[in-house]
Amino acid sequence: MKILGIDPGTATTGYGVLVVTKNSYEAMDFGLIETDKNGDPEKRLLTIHQRMTSIITQHSPDVIAIEKLFFARNAKTAMRVGQALGVMLFSAAQLKIEVHEYAPGRIKKVIAGSGRADKKDIQKSIRKVLGAGIRSKKNAKTHFDNTADALAVALCHAYHINGSAVEKVK
Repeated sequence: MKILGIDPGTATTGYGVLVVTKNSYEAMDFGLIETDKNGDPEKRLLTIHQRMTSIITQHSPDVIAIEKLFFARNAKTAMRVGQALGVMLFSAAQLKIEVHEYAPGRIKKVIAGSGRADKKDIQKSIRKVLGAGIRSKKNAKTHFDNTADALAVALCHAYHINGSAVEKVK
């Protein structure tokens, strides 16, 4: 099974393509969808749609796993990211790809063993499962936390479908 994991954002969206066979997990591709933070909102959403469609078309995932939005403070940011998430869901629906959403705390608990795990804990856990070579691409911006989060979402879904939703990396 091929899972496209998404960590949604407006300026930076992480994505990771995970190939799952029995209990084997391989990161096939990962990276960022980036938009100009000073750009017009409609152009940024168009860029997200175009890149999502391109990634889905290129990798033909069986399913998309996406992190649910959770914001406690900044309503403006939540609305912008919600718009981006809507575009991502639209891209998936347009290409008839099933989508599963996971809450951030659940992803952290499944991947790192604690619902309060930080970015470093997630990255460490991802590298244990997918290999130490999972790092920022050469000459790429260093928003690896978004990429690692996307791979964590995909891995969370893989554990869920393999019946080990409470599995954690030790």
